[in-house]
Amino acid sequence: MENYTKGETREVEMEPLFEVDQTGVDMKVNAGSKIRNLMGYAMNKVKNPSVKRVVWNGSGKAITKTVTCAEIMKRKIKGLHQITKLRNRRIEEFWEPNVEGLERLKVNRDIPAISILLSKDPLDASTPGYQAPGSFEEFWKSELQQQKPVKRKHKKYYTKKDMDSAKNRNTETQKS
Repeated sequence: MENYTKGETREVEMEPLFEVDQTGVDMKVNAGSKIRNLMGYAMNKVKNPSVKRVVWNGSGKAITKTVTCAEIMKRKIKGLHQITKLRNRRIEEFWEPNVEGLERLKVNRDIPAISILLSKDPLDASTPGYQAPGSFEEFWKSELQQQKPVKRKHKKYYTKKDMDSAKNRNTETQKS
């Protein structure tokens, strides 16, 4: 790539996965966003009775933060219906040649993205990615009941007296 310099970079526009109107809030999560700030803004908006939906969007390194925000909101506000969708964002990079005779290059980068719709109103349960309110807790309750408790051996904690006697044994073996 030493024969090329990076030129124009653009994102291919895609239609949004979930439409957000006046009864919804569209939250865009970046890798540098602070969860405390995102949650504060979203929770203040959701307190308004006219707001029925929140859409959390994130891509690349912000995916885990996006999921975290949606899960925190589900824990704080019981009864939210959820639909999760995944896709890729396409970034086109154009590289200009530094040497004559070379062609302009176009590089496509696909970056994973997630959109999570949380709704106070019921959603279509047949939609792929749908989670009913409380379904997560029910799953873990049944999962924990099926598992048997695992006995673990605890580490032995040594007293100062034990450590001193071990040091004495080591020095005695080194002398002989």
